Amino acid sequence: MNLHYLGKTGIKVTELCFGVLPLGPLQKNLTLEAAVRLLQTAIGRGLNFFDTAESYQTQQYLGRALAGQERQQLVLATKSAAETYEGMKLSVEKSLDELNTDYIDIYHLHAARVTPAVFTEREGALACLTDMKKQGKIRAVGISTHSVSVVEAAAKRDDIDVVFPIINILGRGIQDGTKEDMIRAIGKAATAGQGVYAMKVLAGGHLVSEVPAAMTYVRQIPGVSSIAVGMVDEAELNYNIELFKFNHVSPECAAAVQADHKRLIVLGFCRGCGACVNVCPNQALSLVGNKARVDNDKCILCGYCNPVCPEFALRIV
Repeated sequence: MNLHYLGKTGIKVTELCFGVLPLGPLQKNLTLEAAVRLLQTAIGRGLNFFDTAESYQTQQYLGRALAGQERQQLVLATKSAAETYEGMKLSVEKSLDELNTDYIDIYHLHAARVTPAVFTEREGALACLTDMKKQGKIRAVGISTHSVSVVEAAAKRDDIDVVFPIINILGRGIQDGTKEDMIRAIGKAATAGQGVYAMKVLAGGHLVSEVPAAMTYVRQIPGVSSIAVGMVDEAELNYNIELFKFNHVSPECAAAVQADHKRLIVLGFCRGCGACVNVCPNQALSLVGNKARVDNDKCILCGYCNPVCPEFALRIV
């Protein structure tokens, strides 16, 4: 497995990052035991980089998987949408506890659907992360975003060490720009010495029938050190490891993967409160007849809608 440095952070990561979101209750909802087993298998196969978030409800899965592992060999990234100093402090403390660790390698401002004003609107949260870095509780401060302009703004800041942007061959889910615009913004961040790793390379499942080409497209973007990919079983793990190690996948390995086209559905007991519509970064949700409706051509299965639904009426299937 190729190892790359994340910019000037000194953090060295495998080119394949395990995205932990799909394991949890917002998507596949594996049992804790099954999730831990898969994460530990990934560690045993050489992956050292794992990405999660407070809102994904999967930090504890990763924390349990760390038991008995050499912590210094692993790189953990997580995120919080907290806006204030105190709110972020609580989030970091919660993450340290759930991840079963005394430091976190990368802590992001979780900021999908935002503008560059995020750096002033969440000034307190960012100040907290900076202080936590000085205290050794985190190693690098990052921002996770779907926005071209936010990546460009981050590239000009000394208090951001890592950028985690959306990028895919379709340009699906990118805010305020095209895929070409995002690639240029990524280049600016990399030139500034920031580490960059990419999300939603498969466009939320829209590219599951074109995985090698989709992965290659992003792997070849200058400045991208790693790609976060969600995996929910050992067949998917084996497929991605083989692809990243050898740049191709054997027919046997490919045949073992179920290339399901997942989608978001709205259950009948939705009461049309609009909470999901307000948080969707891709304008894939709308209210029609007092019920939420999904435009599956726009949905990238980012999962941001699920936690805010008071009726638990959204499912990824």
